[in-house]
Amino acid sequence: MHYLPGESHRLPGNRTSLAAYQASHFQYQVQDRVATITLNRPERKNPLTFDSYAELRELFRALAYADDVKAIVISGAGENFCSGGDVHEIIGPLTKLDMPGLLAFTRMTGELVKAMRACPQPIVAAVDGVCAGAGAILALSSDIRYGTARSRTAFLFTRVGLAGCDMGACALLPRVIGQGRAAELLYTGRAMKGEEAERWGFFNRLCEPQDLLAEAQAFAATLANGPTFAHGMTKKMLQQEWNMGVDEAIEAEAQAQAICMATNDFHRAYHAFVAKDQPRFEGD
Repeated sequence: MHYLPGESHRLPGNRTSLAAYQASHFQYQVQDRVATITLNRPERKNPLTFDSYAELRELFRALAYADDVKAIVISGAGENFCSGGDVHEIIGPLTKLDMPGLLAFTRMTGELVKAMRACPQPIVAAVDGVCAGAGAILALSSDIRYGTARSRTAFLFTRVGLAGCDMGACALLPRVIGQGRAAELLYTGRAMKGEEAERWGFFNRLCEPQDLLAEAQAFAATLANGPTFAHGMTKKMLQQEWNMGVDEAIEAEAQAQAICMATNDFHRAYHAFVAKDQPRFEGD
């Protein structure tokens, strides 16, 4: 288990309460079992630093054990999502590192993506304005993406002489928007406008900028009030089945569904249906 620099409460059985966690490098709050992470350097378009990368990684790792967080929203303060790695605090120092140091950094950033994909809670990205570089990867690594017409999403690694294969982009992006479209964006580093992003399937929905965060939180709340154990199983299978053949996937889903059929939520849903009522899911 990885411990966080902020406040959390240890529960029996390695469970963790993260409702009162105090973030050091971004804003974090929990309301109605929905955690909202807000990158909060609006004057710089919310860039990431070494410290914010590391704290995000540790937070998402810990969220896998959190009983009081059932869905997550990630957003940016001001009118932008995230401009990627901070030029002065990350890019500059990277030019001075040796190969072991560079590899340690790139592996650390990849661990953030792994932690996001491994935590069972659905993650909803609320993307407005600039969404570039590592910021685009944060959005890509989320399960659901809400955007705005004025948003600009750019996997701009080639613009600075790097490969487009950063933090899992070559694995994740083709699965979201298709191989050819992903190849174009990763080769050119051009910005994908909001309406194009929705048309290509990167965004699930476009919102008005003033409504974006509220709509993302409202959707996350519907997930948090649903069968959260089953949502976690769905996320796990979406991840695992990328590497399976169809027959293997069908067997894995048979096992996953049988596990869900043993939950109290499944029985609650049945009894509610018989009583012509709405089920009250509790995630067990």
